[in-house]
Amino acid sequence: MAKSVQQMFDNISPRYDLLNRFLSLRRDVAWRRKAARCAGDADRVLDLCGGTGDFLLSWQKQWGTSAEAVIGDFSFKMLQQAQQKSLKAPLVQCDALDLPFKDGSFELVLCGFGMRNFSGYHRALDELHRVLDESGRVVILDFFKPTHIGTKFFYGILAPIFIPFIGAFFSGRKEAYDYLVKSVRNFVSAAEFQHQALQHGFKKAKIKALDGGIAHLVVLDKYEK
Repeated sequence: MAKSVQQMFDNISPRYDLLNRFLSLRRDVAWRRKAARCAGDADRVLDLCGGTGDFLLSWQKQWGTSAEAVIGDFSFKMLQQAQQKSLKAPLVQCDALDLPFKDGSFELVLCGFGMRNFSGYHRALDELHRVLDESGRVVILDFFKPTHIGTKFFYGILAPIFIPFIGAFFSGRKEAYDYLVKSVRNFVSAAEFQHQALQHGFKKAKIKALDGGIAHLVVLDKYEK
């Protein structure tokens, strides 16, 4: 499963940013900007599932480029897209379930639209907790299993029709956008994810619905602040 998802992201990497903008009507830009504000400043930052670098770029625009930052992703071709941007950060191909970083390496971890793609998000939560220092924070943007009637209608009826169609038109990879819709519907709800984060050692977990629950922002603190 992990290998097939990795290959899928390699395949769609050239059009990934374009389709993000188109499918979200550019709301993904505003979501990242809001998440960057909530993240706060930090000296050591990991952008996990950093893909093409958009999340870290949003954070650096908000807080500057003086931090030691790393972009990690398991798709080499997504990292190649990030390399083309003006990012002051090394690129590391890595597995989120077995991160190649020492305990307490980072003050902040960003994770945009990657959590639901892990074969085991519980293991990812453990790894995030491990690589954070004592004051560490994780800021997650993602699509979670819909729980309200409007988002259930969107992801149950509308999204399976138009998202794969548009994805196929622009990238020629319909299967990747079929997967996107299914990954949302098969993931846990934001409330369940919040509960699981607390079970995995985080002392504080806040969630915020974005645009009526189409996406969610999750902020996890290793210890109470």
